Amino acid sequence: MKSDKQNSCSFCGRHQDRVQILVTGLDAFICEDCVEQAQKIVTSELKSVTQKKHKTQKTKKPKEIKSFLDEYIIGQDDAKKIIAVAVYNHYKRLNQHIDDDIEIEKSNIMMVGQTGTGKTLIAKTIAKLLDVPFTIVDATVFTQAGYVGEDVESILSRLLQVCDYDITAAERGIVYIDEIDKITRSGDNPSITKDVSGEGVQQALLKLLEGTDVLVPPQGGRKHPEQKLVKINTNNILFICGGAFDGIEKLISKRMNSSVVGFKKGVDGHVVDKTNFLQYITQQDLKSYGLIPELIGRVPVLSHLDPLDKVALKAILLEPKNALIKQYKKLFKLEHIELIVEDEVIDIIVDKALEYNLGARGLRSICEAIFTEAMFELPSEKNVKKFMVDKAYALERISKSKISKLKVA
Repeated sequence: MKSDKQNSCSFCGRHQDRVQILVTGLDAFICEDCVEQAQKIVTSELKSVTQKKHKTQKTKKPKEIKSFLDEYIIGQDDAKKIIAVAVYNHYKRLNQHIDDDIEIEKSNIMMVGQTGTGKTLIAKTIAKLLDVPFTIVDATVFTQAGYVGEDVESILSRLLQVCDYDITAAERGIVYIDEIDKITRSGDNPSITKDVSGEGVQQALLKLLEGTDVLVPPQGGRKHPEQKLVKINTNNILFICGGAFDGIEKLISKRMNSSVVGFKKGVDGHVVDKTNFLQYITQQDLKSYGLIPELIGRVPVLSHLDPLDKVALKAILLEPKNALIKQYKKLFKLEHIELIVEDEVIDIIVDKALEYNLGARGLRSICEAIFTEAMFELPSEKNVKKFMVDKAYALERISKSKISKLKVA
């Protein structure tokens, strides 16, 4: 029979009669108050360890970041350099030892480029390299607070969910806001009527981008008075915004007093390349497109992505670590079938992607049109060890697919 001494908390010494719950262990007891106190100590220690780990994490140099991006992304050298420097400066800012009054501000990034040029892929690849929490959100689902749709605070809810609700990790993460051009106001003038899904969302984003304490519903959704909210400081969260900004080339050409076709010398004597107006983009063009000046000012780093030409599209198919043709060869290899794709087929895929103006995403659609029938039939066939795709087969499969019904842009 156990003595009274054994029926008291081994930590605070209180008897069983003076506590509500006494948890029994193998050779010890613990009351509910000591459990709560122990939890606080563990949480505090884990947070301290996490902070120490982040501080000692080695920051990749800009050249190392660009070299890593080169393994997955073809071309876009200017954009990769700008983003590598911005990301490096951001994490250098986080790890700095403040010994004077100079405060380095955050460098949020704006990427402008046609669909399928690699905006989202660049953001994903950087997050993979830095091993930080990363989430992609779509700006089109947000509305101004109080209206049907999602509040902008749900951006941080998704970041929290990615890092298993570790607030310290989330406060050093990266958020990619896609389709930022879809929340522009119509025209360069302030809206007369309430623009709850355009200008209203831009205004709601201001506090997140600049850096402030935000009360966030952990599970997302709308706020309500009885809901438990988590406080997150966005001062150290890097925001990358991306958008196609369809039609902004006309605004750029108008600003440059230039025609839309051919080559022509500008006012300063430089030849203006009409095939890639995005290379001349400035913050003024974003303002003319419909972004409010306050938002533009909080995203100081502006980068453009070049349209993909035939050489770039062919390299995307063959060269990166996760190149499309390599992926399909691996899919067939899992069925113990060797896939051989002739060079002429590669040229056909690239030509069709350019013809339909689909960008890099179009390559996948065309490849699916060519390989789907074989991926359906061959797993059921016996003794098939090799499958060769030639020009005639590729043209036949494309002609029978729905993608051939696309109108040329």
